[in-house]
Amino acid sequence: MGLRTGDASMLDERAALREITAALQESGKLTAPVTMDTRILQDLNFDSVGAIDFIMLLETRLDTIIPMDRMAEIETVGDLVRVLTRPDAAAA
Repeated sequence: MGLRTGDASMLDERAALREITAALQESGKLTAPVTMDTRILQDLNFDSVGAIDFIMLLETRLDTIIPMDRMAEIETVGDLVRVLTRPDAAAA
């Protein structure tokens, strides 16, 4: 998807947050406004399998890969945005 900033190697944080919000809406998990502090498991009511499925959905939407070791870092939407916008985020 064409959600890259002027630096082609980095996804824009606002664009990443918009994509996360859109994906949550599509999956029926968007029940309140999403912020960088929204906790994925507690606030969005994902179980661990649901969280992995959601991250895989985002990988497909954004044409990227989040390494399994990075998934352990993700507790909030902000954590997910930071992983997606890291300069070393892998393009699929």
